[in-house]
Amino acid sequence: MENFAKYFDHTLLKPDATEDEVRKIIAEAKEYRFASVCINPYWVKLTANELQGTGVTTCTVIGFPLGATTTVSKVAETAQALHDGATEVDMVINIGELIAGHDQAVQEDIQNVARAAHAGDAKLKVIIETSLLTDEQKAKACELAVAGGTDFVKTSTGFSTGGANAHDVAIMRKTVGAEIGVKASGGIHSLADARAVIDAGANRIGASASVAIMKEYEAAKK
Repeated sequence: MENFAKYFDHTLLKPDATEDEVRKIIAEAKEYRFASVCINPYWVKLTANELQGTGVTTCTVIGFPLGATTTVSKVAETAQALHDGATEVDMVINIGELIAGHDQAVQEDIQNVARAAHAGDAKLKVIIETSLLTDEQKAKACELAVAGGTDFVKTSTGFSTGGANAHDVAIMRKTVGAEIGVKASGGIHSLADARAVIDAGANRIGASASVAIMKEYEAAKK
């Protein structure tokens, strides 16, 4: 069970999340031994303190959910998150600049955040927001993320027009190769959803339904 649980970043990113709700997902992550808890930057310090010594890491989001903040802002957010105890950061690319074909601006944005993350021994996941892109743009975004020094590419914020699907994950995996992680996030609510993206090449899943999926997984094993 623990190996399957390690696919999941147990996620709570809604803007009205309360401390009680954050503590609840932390407790669930400890129980199931998920890969991480992914929360908004405000909750990083609390989460990191609560997860200390558990083997579950603290993940947060940068430039979220639009990606249209400045690089300086994203770097500052990253530095603050690491100071507060995050060891994984999921940043949103500048989607408009990608669509406009301004590849250098997109890559430099990623590169600067990657440098800030890696200076603190944190992993970077780059969110490309697949629902807003053509297949060619998805591949280009992944290429720029790899060139920028990312550790993972990630499908979605979960706050745009769509989430993860096997088709997009397969494009991302094909583009980045075996060495870079692929995280599927957004709209993964069932064991079937999780298996579909894993089969397509995802090695991490962002989900708020992680516990429900684990219960379904346990039931299917019996």
